Amino acid sequence: MTIRVLLADDQALLRATFRILIDSCDDMEVVGEATDGAAAVDLARVHRPDVILMDIRMPGTDGLAATSVICADSELSDTRVLILTTFEIDEYVAQALRSGASGFLGKDVTAEALLAGIRTVAAGDSLLSPGATRTLITRFLSAPGLGTRLAAADDLSGLTTREREVMAWVAEGHSNDVIAQKLFVSPLTVRTHVHRAMTKLGARDRAQLVVMAYQSGLVQALPPEER
Repeated sequence: MTIRVLLADDQALLRATFRILIDSCDDMEVVGEATDGAAAVDLARVHRPDVILMDIRMPGTDGLAATSVICADSELSDTRVLILTTFEIDEYVAQALRSGASGFLGKDVTAEALLAGIRTVAAGDSLLSPGATRTLITRFLSAPGLGTRLAAADDLSGLTTREREVMAWVAEGHSNDVIAQKLFVSPLTVRTHVHRAMTKLGARDRAQLVVMAYQSGLVQALPPEER
């Protein structure tokens, strides 16, 4: 099945480069290009892409505002947003993840990593390395009063013990394969637990499950001396 990609970036040369790269793959295609966040929202509603490569800093409506609108639109529930940023870790990226973005990539990413990232997000997984996850959560997502809280401790009461355990490992940024090795189960079993937890908590995807794990207190942010 072809992965349909929407590009949202105000730099024409970068969009052209991404288009050539993506269109050269048999399993994906670019369905549209947006120069700002407002156009990204409009084109997303027209084309219903599988993945949107979204720049944060654009004139007019920025990528952060566009991500919030897209991820809140029930008709775009199957669309995943992959953030493109000059800085791998910044507050804007954290806010985008809270809004429902599925991950982020630096603009200096290699061609192979970009294509792999698109495929990862299109498959419903989040694109967050363990180190990036811990840094984002520690600096921003766990901060009280900052942004929308997606989950409280009581919200996890409907999860089984194993679902909580798997959710905690996910929050640490581990893949299904790694979690399976730690729990001595199959990756398919881990994936089932992840999806059940997401369904019970109403998480849009794996990235939001990470946010919920920290905001509910299931996993604690690192203390300052360990950051």
